[in-house]
Amino acid sequence: MSPQPTPHRLPALEAPLRSGLAALGLDVSLAVPLLAYLALLDRWNRTYNLTAIRDPAEMVGKHLLDSLAMHPHVRDLATLADLGTGAGLPGIPLAIAVPGLQVALVESNGKKARFLREAVRTLGLANARVLESRAEAVDMPAAFDAITARALATLPGILAVGGYLLRPGGRLLAMKGAHPGDEIAALPAGWSVQATHVLAVPGVVGERRLVVVARDA
Repeated sequence: MSPQPTPHRLPALEAPLRSGLAALGLDVSLAVPLLAYLALLDRWNRTYNLTAIRDPAEMVGKHLLDSLAMHPHVRDLATLADLGTGAGLPGIPLAIAVPGLQVALVESNGKKARFLREAVRTLGLANARVLESRAEAVDMPAAFDAITARALATLPGILAVGGYLLRPGGRLLAMKGAHPGDEIAALPAGWSVQATHVLAVPGVVGERRLVVVARDA
């Protein structure tokens, strides 16, 4: 059974979210579906502990805008697998912002997968689907233009469980804080960093960057 609705003051978050979307070069009208997702996440989080961040105001920057900061790097892709997506981050915000992108939300935890299915249904996200599975067990080799993961800690770790999902020429898009020199040095043979993009996330203090990893030519 889904958690019952509880009162929200999320309309107060519309102005800062719109401001953040504008700063990222995104259509401010995306605030409407993003707030609907945030309200659903806040409601379910009270019962299922989907994310350690409890305050919806904090979620605007650290969840929504942080996820969307990578949007310029997925706009030209057809398919993306979000591994260990948890509450749907960054997959759901990206699916909302980039309707031409087909997003696979990969999550093995049953309660989180249940929330993801409810979010996809409630938000009407025809370009998102939930795969209730461990990343290494998804039977879709070479099916995706890119993979990403917020919850998996290291670049080698993400590639170990999900590298096989990438088509030839596919890329790992990994959100990181400080430059992950040790992780880059530990990349498995045949993989190397293609680019590193420093990102500015509105309302979020600290370093954020997108590390792009690809197979060697």
